Amino acid sequence: MNDILRDRLLRKLDLMPDDKLDQVLDYIEFLDSKYAPRNSPSPNTLTRFAEGVESTLRAGRVSASAISGTMSIMNRAVGAINEVAAAGKSVATGIMGAAGGTADVPPAPVQPAPPPRGGPHELGSQLPHNPGDEAK
Repeated sequence: MNDILRDRLLRKLDLMPDDKLDQVLDYIEFLDSKYAPRNSPSPNTLTRFAEGVESTLRAGRVSASAISGTMSIMNRAVGAINEVAAAGKSVATGIMGAAGGTADVPPAPVQPAPPPRGGPHELGSQLPHNPGDEAK
């Protein structure tokens, strides 16, 4: 669908009262069942759940404003769950990358070896002594 047609449809839908939007959706679903290709991608589990809740509310003749409010809350919940899922996937990818050695984690800085302690007089005390050198 081109952007101009999409924008035109959205403008028309924005002006439509909520109770008429149900009829529009019914007609779109009818057209979808009759003309849409059978290989269209199915929505994720959360979206299918939200659509099922909406269909149940519509079938129960719940008011359009109550359905709208419920779906607004459901949309926010689905969005939050999707964000959590994306964050979890990112963490899992990072863990797998670290386990495989391909993570984008910067390597720890190499600490230089500490300088030797003391001067030559301390090093001399660590050298082997001859028994007669102690008197000197």
